Amino acid sequence: MQMSDIVWQFFICAFLLIGAIFCFGGSVGLLRFPDIFCRMQALSKPVTLGIFNLIIAYILFLYYTDLGFSLKGILAIVFLVITVPLGSHMMVKASYLSGVPMWKDSMVDELNENNNHQK
Repeated sequence: MQMSDIVWQFFICAFLLIGAIFCFGGSVGLLRFPDIFCRMQALSKPVTLGIFNLIIAYILFLYYTDLGFSLKGILAIVFLVITVPLGSHMMVKASYLSGVPMWKDSMVDELNENNNHQK
C-alpha cells in the first residue's frame, strides 16, 4: 500500500463520516422538533449537506479505483442542491397556507400580515 492510497482512503472515509454525521443530525432533528416548520428546517439543510458529502465520497471512490469520473454524481449534487431547499420551502409554505398550526411557543409569525408576534 502506497502513501497516496492511504491519503485517498482517508479522504473517502472522511467524506463518508461527515455525510453520515449530517444525515444523523437531520434525523434527530426530525424526531425532536415540535412542528412541521421546525422539522423541515432540520431535514432540508443537514440532509442536503450529508448527501452532498456522500456523493463526493462516491465520486472520489470511483476515481480512486480507476472506474472513471462520475458526471452523474456531479449532476446529482446540482439537482440536490437546487431541489431539496426549494421543495422544503414549498411544503412549509403550503402547510402554513392550509392552516397547519405552529408550535405553541413560536415567537414570530412573519407570514401573518396582521400581527407579526404571536405572543
